[in-house]
Amino acid sequence: MVKIRLTRGGAKKRPFYHIVVTDQRNKRDGRAIERIGYYNPVARGAEPRVQLDTARIEHWVGVGAQLSEKVDQLYRDAVKAAAEPAQAAA
Repeated sequence: MVKIRLTRGGAKKRPFYHIVVTDQRNKRDGRAIERIGYYNPVARGAEPRVQLDTARIEHWVGVGAQLSEKVDQLYRDAVKAAAEPAQAAA
């Protein structure tokens, strides 16, 4: 089964996660099919905390991929944040 999940990177005590599409049998930081964004939980100042390619996530979910809990939460927050400026402009 194909999953959309986080892979860990970054330095010790400074985590950085890539959001990837991978087979669920692969190791956490193993081979990925596609990299579709990142999550930086320790972002400071003007650094972006999350960057997602929502169109690619929708594509992969459409062909049967499943989101991990954290990626699902990040995706929902990104969609909500993208909808708020559109509502404010209307």
